[in-house]
Amino acid sequence: MNIEELRDFCLLLKGAEEGMPFDNKTLVFSVKGKMFCLTNIEDYEFINLKCNPEEAILLRERYEDVIPGYHMNKKHWNSVKTNGRIPKKLLEEWIVESYKLIVLGLPKKIQYELNEE
Repeated sequence: MNIEELRDFCLLLKGAEEGMPFDNKTLVFSVKGKMFCLTNIEDYEFINLKCNPEEAILLRERYEDVIPGYHMNKKHWNSVKTNGRIPKKLLEEWIVESYKLIVLGLPKKIQYELNEE
């Protein structure tokens, strides 16, 4: 998944927004101000995704290209290398899971609004 595909996919998620709140090279995708995916647009070596702690460990053990979240809480975030060895479909599943974890932490009213079709 290249960076354009990442951007297009993340912005398909309901309520997703993009921004660069930290600097001019870190692209952040968020929902209601809470991050679910971020990457460096200058080198695009990996993307950071939120993950439940138990799953985060399992993914790191199973996939060489999944490591503890770079510059993130290593318990809740994984960095996934963008070298193409992780299948696009699997990466999309992990992005959606990260998004869902963020939505679950939002107030119930907002969760309901985001889950409406």
